[in-house]
Amino acid sequence: MSKGTVGFVGLGSMGGAMARNLAMAGFKVLAWNRTTRPGALEQAGLIGAATPAEAARNGIVVSMVADDSALQAVTHGDDGILAGLPQDGLHICMSTVGVQISAALAQVHRGAGRRYLAAPVFGRPDAAAAAKLWIVAAGEAADYARAEPLFQAMGQGSFHVGAAPEQAGTVKLAGNFLLMAMLEALGEAFALTAKAGIAPRQLLDIVNGALFKSPVYENYGRIAIDRKFDPPGLRLRLGLKDANLMLDAANALQVPMPLASLVRDRMLGAAARGMGELDWSVLTRLIAADAGLA
Repeated sequence: MSKGTVGFVGLGSMGGAMARNLAMAGFKVLAWNRTTRPGALEQAGLIGAATPAEAARNGIVVSMVADDSALQAVTHGDDGILAGLPQDGLHICMSTVGVQISAALAQVHRGAGRRYLAAPVFGRPDAAAAAKLWIVAAGEAADYARAEPLFQAMGQGSFHVGAAPEQAGTVKLAGNFLLMAMLEALGEAFALTAKAGIAPRQLLDIVNGALFKSPVYENYGRIAIDRKFDPPGLRLRLGLKDANLMLDAANALQVPMPLASLVRDRMLGAAARGMGELDWSVLTRLIAADAGLA
């Protein structure tokens, strides 16, 4: 039984899985992607749209694109989401983008008589495929209520953190900062104990049992130990993008974040070494190399 038609713009490793979950939950999904193989949308249970504007024509559309510039490109112009959304239509932006662009887009949508809800996600592609994302939303309460059935199809829970859409981006960037800091800490701890002749797996079992219990530490610790940086869950170049957005937000709010600056520089160094397309946990390999480990 169909739950109605929704649009979806951006079918990368995250967006493609999210759109498929909407289709599996009973929504008709009118989907657009910049590059799509012939027949791929139909195989995934999606309906192809010729433009982002067409994807938005039924009044509710999700965007999940890589960065600020991609979001601007799919939102504006004759073929953009704003051109296709009807009056009071809702654009749900689930990308991780800058705080400033989120605030600006909210204002543009409001001025055009359209609705805008920011709803970035926590979770890697495997979580997206399993509909296990955590969703952080900000915008008017009525827009959040309208989006909740979609969130239930794509994730395991959602949080409404405020009425200003940019607040969701601030929470997402803060969460990503904690993940970056964790990667730095894991890399340094693994390097220290490895040079002392202690296996990183043993360290992880001890600290993730006796000190705390975190599936995030377990997952990233295992990736670092096994050095399974490809295929990536989050490409390092996108993590670097998020680190820069986070520091932009901190600068605007006059919040010193020295650890964030350190980790951003670590990622910049990894990108300069050609690691940009690997999983961002490759930072731990760079830290090991700095310690003279193979």
